[in-house]
Amino acid sequence: MSSEPMAPAVAGARRGAPLPQELLDDGERMTREQLRELQLDRLRATLRHAYEHVELYRRKFDEAGLKPDDCRAPEDLSRFPFTTKADLRDTYPFGMFAVPMDQVRRVHASSGTTGRPTVVGYTENDLSMWADVVARSIRAAGGRPGHKVHISYGYGLFTGGLGAHYGAERAGCTVIPASGGMTARQVQIIQDFRPEIIMVTPSYMLTLLDEFERQGVDPRSTSLKVGIFGAEPWTEEMRREIEERLDIHAVDIYGLSEVIGPGVAQECVETKDGLHVWEDHFYPEVVDPITGEALPDGEEGELVFTSLTKEALPIIRYRTRDLTRLLPGTARPAFRRIEKITGRCDDMIILRGVNVFPSQIEEIVLRVPGVAPHFQVQLTRRGRMDHMTVRVEARPGAGPDQREAAAKAIAKGVKDGVGVSVEVAVVDPETLERSLGKLRRVKDLRQE
Repeated sequence: MSSEPMAPAVAGARRGAPLPQELLDDGERMTREQLRELQLDRLRATLRHAYEHVELYRRKFDEAGLKPDDCRAPEDLSRFPFTTKADLRDTYPFGMFAVPMDQVRRVHASSGTTGRPTVVGYTENDLSMWADVVARSIRAAGGRPGHKVHISYGYGLFTGGLGAHYGAERAGCTVIPASGGMTARQVQIIQDFRPEIIMVTPSYMLTLLDEFERQGVDPRSTSLKVGIFGAEPWTEEMRREIEERLDIHAVDIYGLSEVIGPGVAQECVETKDGLHVWEDHFYPEVVDPITGEALPDGEEGELVFTSLTKEALPIIRYRTRDLTRLLPGTARPAFRRIEKITGRCDDMIILRGVNVFPSQIEEIVLRVPGVAPHFQVQLTRRGRMDHMTVRVEARPGAGPDQREAAAKAIAKGVKDGVGVSVEVAVVDPETLERSLGKLRRVKDLRQE
């Protein structure tokens, strides 16, 4: 596990203008010492709230021989038990709520594609805090009051659309609630309404770019200045692809419904060097994904979050499965950064003894001409051996020779860079399935 400093986001990448001091909120003006004092007060209050009102937490704390007041410093949190996605599914639908239902103003839920959905609730104060942190994120990305924000995240039980929507309004922006789908219409709306900001998954942004070009419109001629991309891991190669094709600042936003939704952490446009965690509301840790041991800042491991101000569903040491490391703050010195997340513990593929992450495949695909950044890894079993096929979409107009050359280049890149042999199939554009604007990166057919 490396503790070397993080490399620059993109060599020679444009940087945005820093946020004017008058637009910084009270939290962003804190010193690190003031933040730690606030964190401890809020942490102890959250532990008490969870222990007193959520049966699962009371049982877990008691089994560990711990009481909320045993947390006398933020570092003491590492003694407390983890929360996992299984805990939320086992208490489905409302067993993790810490307030009566008449205080819950909204409910969101995950898609539940691998089991019961995880359900989260929000009080009126939770919704206000959520709008605040998303507004802070939009300002950090370069958004300003009066900007128009085109939101292509899905609306509904998914937290992305409504989370971005109310945050943009709180930031003083004008919201264009496009939601997902109807790609040709979205391109037309962007041309007609002239938004400065788009909030969308990075993979769906690539679909929109393809549609601009299909309609004969140069994407670099649009009004867009900033893209805030989240809801899925994406690489620096993907950032470079989007910034060059669209002539915008591409910045990362991080969140997950179990913690609150989008707005847990945000990349600042003036540095583009990882995501500052809004630590006045969400306390981050990084742990060894195997042992659960807390790791020091700079060590790579699994990201864990504890909410500090949530009422309806306080979350204690939630294991996100995302892999990253904690680094000192830069553009917002009081808040630590997490490295750009490009992999998850549960996304790792072990193929013939070699660890493979989809992000490694993405970096290779994005370097090969003739193919789009849309790909899917399919896993099958041939005899006793696991087999991987990388299916990648061709760019419009790519002929048979170019497709064949691309397939060979990708196969060689994976063999040389990752250390495994794979089959590559270059398929027609718009062939691979998408959900909520995301590509399903890994399809495991070994048990089907």
